[in-house]
Amino acid sequence: MDYWKWSASPLGRLLLASDGTALTGLWLEGQAHFAAALTGTPQESPDLPVFLETEIWLRAYFSKMPLPPLPPLSPRGTPFRQAVWQQLLKIPCGTTVTYGELAGRLRKQGVSASPRAVGGAVGHNPVSILIPCHRVVGSGGRLTGYAGGIAAKRWLLRLEGADMEEA
Repeated sequence: MDYWKWSASPLGRLLLASDGTALTGLWLEGQAHFAAALTGTPQESPDLPVFLETEIWLRAYFSKMPLPPLPPLSPRGTPFRQAVWQQLLKIPCGTTVTYGELAGRLRKQGVSASPRAVGGAVGHNPVSILIPCHRVVGSGGRLTGYAGGIAAKRWLLRLEGADMEEA
């Protein structure tokens, strides 16, 4: 069974999804692949503990306060996508990496990866913001390919204090 809840943010409404224990989705309203991880007939459950933990994390993030630990995450995806999403979690706040750099990191781990394949996995990340796909940029630092839109990507990177000279 899947559960969902709407949550307010400076970027607009966010849809949170859970399997009852871990966060399985977080989407900006109307973004590409919106609610793609929800299965069956999800139930609204605003008081689910993982949703409350997620909202505490998001409030700290948007307020530029020290971040608490991430809530439990369980994004659904292929082993390749899981490997890419694990790499996203290693990108420090306020920094960016290119799709090519991520592909290189995966290849060093023995995972066959091209920048284009990495881009597909990044674009299908079902847990926006917490799994920071917005920190991945095109070659030369170009802002490309964010499911929530380039304006939201730029806003998140500026919030984090990322170097936006190339963007």
